[in-house]
Amino acid sequence: MTLLPEPSGEHTPTARVRFPFPSEIDFSNADRLLPQIMARALPRPGHPARLLVLDLTATEFMDSQGVRLINDVHRLLRPQTRVYVVAGPESMATHVLELTGVRRDIPVYDNLPEAMAAH
Repeated sequence: MTLLPEPSGEHTPTARVRFPFPSEIDFSNADRLLPQIMARALPRPGHPARLLVLDLTATEFMDSQGVRLINDVHRLLRPQTRVYVVAGPESMATHVLELTGVRRDIPVYDNLPEAMAAH
């Protein structure tokens, strides 16, 4: 069983949120990740639009459930929250995102600082 990551930072109304993904994303954990991501990323009344960075830099395996998860997050948070993905340039996650066309709809960055600084 894959352990789920702890979201980074405290649960505060900051404009930027990083959510680290586990080393594997598949049918065993994708459904449990969605509510965790949404709880961290949903805009709160009186707070400006946000940026959510889904951090896949430690993800070594991802199947179609990971793609579905990313698409669901993007669909559910738009337009109040921008969703970006960060994944290593030669990682399996990047290859899956390219093959499935996710990169056309959601910006994918090669490194975390660049993704967190993006506007």
